[in-house]
Amino acid sequence: MTTGTFFVLAHPFLRSAFGVGTAVALAAGLIGSFVVLRGQVFAGDALSHVAFTGALAALAFGVDLRLGLYGGCIAFALLLAVLGGRSGSDDTVIGSVFAWVLGLGALFLSVFTASSSGIGGAGGTAGVNVLFGSILGLSGSQAWGDVLVSLAVVAAVVAMARPLLFASLDPAVAASRGVPVRLLSLGFFVALGLTAGVATQAVGALLLLGLLAAPAGAAQRLTARPFRALWLSPAIAVGSMWAGLTLAYLFPVMPPSFGILGVATGTYLAAIAWTGSVRRRSQRTSRPIGTPLPAAMSRAH
Repeated sequence: MTTGTFFVLAHPFLRSAFGVGTAVALAAGLIGSFVVLRGQVFAGDALSHVAFTGALAALAFGVDLRLGLYGGCIAFALLLAVLGGRSGSDDTVIGSVFAWVLGLGALFLSVFTASSSGIGGAGGTAGVNVLFGSILGLSGSQAWGDVLVSLAVVAAVVAMARPLLFASLDPAVAASRGVPVRLLSLGFFVALGLTAGVATQAVGALLLLGLLAAPAGAAQRLTARPFRALWLSPAIAVGSMWAGLTLAYLFPVMPPSFGILGVATGTYLAAIAWTGSVRRRSQRTSRPIGTPLPAAMSRAH
């Protein structure tokens, strides 16, 4: 603190966290809009557990954690894209694969904790970081890697945003107009898998779903126009990221992931309250034709 001014960005690790967090929030906000719009929130929840299972597999076999993190999320996303198109119920497909992935997670956890590198030390810390995020402790190579992956996701989603929005709102009509619905669905799931992998390092596997769903849910509450909500969602996600990191710096006892998701969830709840208030106010002010006048007004007439 200098002359009464609070300099959050005076610390290199915070500058890195804000840079990575902004890129991750942009990707999560954009892809999260389609997750909510397409009713694929359960897929995001499943991917959060896949991220942890993939990371545990990498730790158990002694390879780079990011290899298991991204590899597991992308492989599961591709599996969802292929099986989902052949099944009458996406929830059934996701739930079945989800249970299988949790079983693999239990196996890898057993292997990891039984190994000498998995008891205490850096290995145990890495496992905890995957669960709860480690955005303040990313190395330089990790930070740059996450930024590049996040910006690649943002570029891909922006490039396919208009046809993907059409295919998400009305896939039958979109297919009849020549829109490659299956290919767009595949691209969506790959982008979702990459986002799950990169966001896990920021907010952790346990809280990943909040960063995907809460900003998008708030945006869709605040506007009825899907294309406007598509751009409002990443703005809310970035604002939540900045506010959460600032709160974590101001109150060191608060984990960054808690601050980030707390702000995002608070924004969603505020959006629900605001839209409910607007709806009630509009119902009071708009009286349908033919309804009886209040007694006082009747006597005046």
